[in-house]
Amino acid sequence: MYDRIYNFAAGPSQLPLEVLEEIHKDLFNYKGTGMSVMEMSHRSKMYLEIFNETKENLRKVMDIPEDYEILFIQGGATEQFAAIPLNFFKNNKADYIVTGAFSKKAAKEAAKFGEVNVIYDAGPDYDHIPTNDQLKFNDDADYVYICANNTIYGTEWHEYPKCDKPLIADMSSDICSHVINVRDFGMIYAGVQKNLGIAGLALVIIRKDLIDGHKENIPQLFEYDNQVKNDSMINTPPTFAIYVLGLMAKWILSKGGVKELEEVNKKKAKLLYDLIDEDDFYKGHARKDSRSLMNVTFNLANEELEAKFVKEAKAAGMENLKGHRSVGGIRASIYNAMPMEGVEKLVAFMKEFKENNK
Repeated sequence: MYDRIYNFAAGPSQLPLEVLEEIHKDLFNYKGTGMSVMEMSHRSKMYLEIFNETKENLRKVMDIPEDYEILFIQGGATEQFAAIPLNFFKNNKADYIVTGAFSKKAAKEAAKFGEVNVIYDAGPDYDHIPTNDQLKFNDDADYVYICANNTIYGTEWHEYPKCDKPLIADMSSDICSHVINVRDFGMIYAGVQKNLGIAGLALVIIRKDLIDGHKENIPQLFEYDNQVKNDSMINTPPTFAIYVLGLMAKWILSKGGVKELEEVNKKKAKLLYDLIDEDDFYKGHARKDSRSLMNVTFNLANEELEAKFVKEAKAAGMENLKGHRSVGGIRASIYNAMPMEGVEKLVAFMKEFKENNK
């Protein structure tokens, strides 16, 4: 009906058709107001209903306890690379576990403000996640930092670090893709443009007792306590992105919640990994025990064959399968919004491509 393709982009990524239809329906006249959400005052009664309902539904979706705050912050996930040390440094020390490009960037940014101990670096290939017995935490660290899913390399934490320090996790690529216990973390944050909406918004979930006592003289937009005090409205928030996040939360609930989506995500990923493991025509990048449910990365025999794969997949109605520019290869991002039919189509294409290019 809409002549749409299957979009395997790592982010911004595709949205569920039901969400796009809801946006389209309300775009010019939201529920009889005569205006779009994009045109509403963020202080208006109608918009505050959207805002508060979004928070309420996120609590349901993720089972977020009442002693955790939910914040909507501009600047995407990258802004949090600096905000985290500025808010959490007390001893001016932190443990970082580097498993990919974004945790490496986060560690580099935090090092501007204090001592960063990289207690594990999975480089240079970044094809695995460490086990708990490979991690040695520092007693004087203020927090431990991880990136839960590595979009570029296709690895994911399946068992989180066990530590007695606040665990902070960047979940930009796998938030709401599988069930987690929020209480295992001091803070969770995510740029929502991969699994929960559109670009321009970072969702921050933070335990209340960790909020006070940050460094003095830091930018007010970086102050978590100030964000809480102002209910994420120190300045005009990204209103439309919050509205779409709210629609995504409703969509997840309509699908039976995160647990139901997790089962579907496992089935989607298994289809791809089973084909990759059949022989050596497709070579998976991540070790089997570290594979991501959201980002399936693999290589072919050479760059020419990979370029042919991407070109022919595009002609078949599948976009954005080229791997990240820093590593090359192929990457299929299969977030919550990617339907099973899209993965089945990709698998069928991969089988045909293999037969034609052996």
